[in-house]
Amino acid sequence: QVQLVESGGGLVHTGDSLRLSCAVSGQTSSTYDMGWFRQPPGKARIFVAAIKWSTSSTYYADSVKGRFAISRDNAKNTVYLQMNSLRSEDTAVYYCAVVHFPTIPRYNSWGQGTQVTVSS
Repeated sequence: QVQLVESGGGLVHTGDSLRLSCAVSGQTSSTYDMGWFRQPPGKARIFVAAIKWSTSSTYYADSVKGRFAISRDNAKNTVYLQMNSLRSEDTAVYYCAVVHFPTIPRYNSWGQGTQVTVSS
């Protein structure tokens, strides 16, 4: 069983930055490939970014490439999503998940997510 707790969301303005955190707990949690997903209002949840535990290789959706950066601290069992140059279309609830690298959620369970609202 893996537990995921997202945090760090908030209300920001266009062009601002924000860093999300995902605390991961559970058996061998530091060995999971991890990803971030987001669900805009009224839309389906979509992939944002992923990172491998073994090599820290990363993969991004085209819409965030060059603006977002995923990273992890295995000692703290935490995954981060640094979001820069935020746009109104980045407004969504953001979730982290264990993934089959890079884009497929491994388990059909999600945390509570963290709301990011970008105001113009």
